[in-house]
Amino acid sequence: MAKKSKQLIVSVIGASRASPEVMALAQEVGQELARREVAVVCGGLSGVMEAVCKGAKSAGGTTIGILPGHNPNDANRYVDIPIPTGMGYARNAIVVKVGRAVIAIGGAYGTLSEIGHALAEGTPVIGLQTWKTVRGGKTDPGIIVTSTPKEAVERALAEVSRRDGAWQPSFRSEPL
Repeated sequence: MAKKSKQLIVSVIGASRASPEVMALAQEVGQELARREVAVVCGGLSGVMEAVCKGAKSAGGTTIGILPGHNPNDANRYVDIPIPTGMGYARNAIVVKVGRAVIAIGGAYGTLSEIGHALAEGTPVIGLQTWKTVRGGKTDPGIIVTSTPKEAVERALAEVSRRDGAWQPSFRSEPL
């Protein structure tokens, strides 16, 4: 009997308060992921998180919210599967660990922490109007910079495809 493949999940991260432009980008990313039958995982609250879920739901997608608090009702109205953690910002590590790639859209310091967790684990980070990191005075190439929602999704899926088969969790002991 053939083994059924699991649905691909991509993490989408960004600020709980974002500009209308960033919100529109997030909504389009959600739509693009859903059109490709990719589930979205995010922090489950407002801002970029709500916009990406709204976009995914408008295209028939599945959304998962990893919540900082204890109440599943805190999730935005577009979250299908709310997962309350009671962990506050520590839940950021879970948000990025669930996805096979991370798309960062805009973002504040919580987004930056999620980017750090993903890069430390070797998870591809695709950036759309988000942070740039500098190491040794030079731009660090860890964040793959894109210009459009479609490009961000295509690049994320290409990175997942490139890694599939050889992927193993990475538990690095080196500092971020």
